[in-house]
Amino acid sequence: MSTAFKYFRIIILLIIFIGLAFYSKTQKLKSRSWSSPLEIIIYPMNSEDSPIVEDYITQLDSTTFEDIDQFFKDEAVHYELSIEQPTITQLGKLIHSYPPEPPATPTNFIELAWWSIKFRYWAYQATPDNQSNLHRVRVFVHYHQQTEGKQLQHSLGLNKGLLSIVHAFASKNQEQQNNIVIAHEFLHTVGASDKYNADNHAVFPDGYADPEKQPLFPQLNAEIMSGRIPISTNQSKMAANLQRCIIGNKTASEINWITPSK
Repeated sequence: MSTAFKYFRIIILLIIFIGLAFYSKTQKLKSRSWSSPLEIIIYPMNSEDSPIVEDYITQLDSTTFEDIDQFFKDEAVHYELSIEQPTITQLGKLIHSYPPEPPATPTNFIELAWWSIKFRYWAYQATPDNQSNLHRVRVFVHYHQQTEGKQLQHSLGLNKGLLSIVHAFASKNQEQQNNIVIAHEFLHTVGASDKYNADNHAVFPDGYADPEKQPLFPQLNAEIMSGRIPISTNQSKMAANLQRCIIGNKTASEINWITPSK
């Protein structure tokens, strides 16, 4: 490979990075202004080419996800947000291709940045930008057949790009917890950070719904960015539904619902 071609490739990559950075900055400002509702579009995928999953997907409609909008509406009232309904969640089309797998070592910045570019390009191909993505969050949901003891891959939401990948079980009795995961990953796309540690326990105080409760345990609800209800210092349980979740002050500050000093 010639030196000139190497320099040319570096320049092209720099242009791509600069363009994405500028677009991401615009997305960040627009999506976190909360001047109008953000669209959350759910794009289902049959990740196992399973007839059972296919049947489940065919019965989905936007009402499956209405708890998400109700959750954000209720929390907006709590934080006295100027907009009454922060989100409008809708079911998108079935996606027949799959996004690129995230890197096995997410701490490697170069690998993560390159995967992010590939993911965004795949999302552009799978869901063409025929509308503004400044107020549209695309959530690609890998649906899996539910079997006993089965563990799902980790879901993720891009802090830049308004894109998310969710792994969920194709089961009616899992829909409410699926909605918790979708709401959690959506909040990542608008700036919220995780509030749990490597052992999946909520971090005190920001990961607790009521850090001033006396006695502290058991907590009654979950902070959405931990998703778990602390029962003791080393025990917790997954919230059953979004009615058992709240947006804590730290998360509200991160997503521009309150000022950091409030």
